[in-house]
Amino acid sequence: MNRLSAQEVDHLKQRLRTEHGQLRREVAAELARSSQGRYVELAGQVHDRGDEAVADLLEDLEIAALDRHVHRVRLIETALGAIDTGRYGLCRACGVQIGSARLEADPAVERCIDCQTAAEQGRHAPTL
Repeated sequence: MNRLSAQEVDHLKQRLRTEHGQLRREVAAELARSSQGRYVELAGQVHDRGDEAVADLLEDLEIAALDRHVHRVRLIETALGAIDTGRYGLCRACGVQIGSARLEADPAVERCIDCQTAAEQGRHAPTL
């Protein structure tokens, strides 16, 4: 078992909090820009259907980026909650300790490498 030391958990917790704050600021800024009518501004500048399609595509890309940020914020909040309950670093699928190198690469990771590989390949990983 590859248990994390308290110092490692504190280090990863700080990284999670830093990223969480940064992402929340980015989401708030993006929402503020959206509420200022960026689509209306883009669409108002277009002169034909092709330009309008580009404006729609740009808006869709911004929404997709916002969705990714919100998803990442939720992952981070889940990881921070797991730290508080003492379950941080345990695979949500099989319960084994996630390797410290994997957690260092991504402190919000939810699965061990085997379960993540299985999920990406569409196979069912064991569940708790």
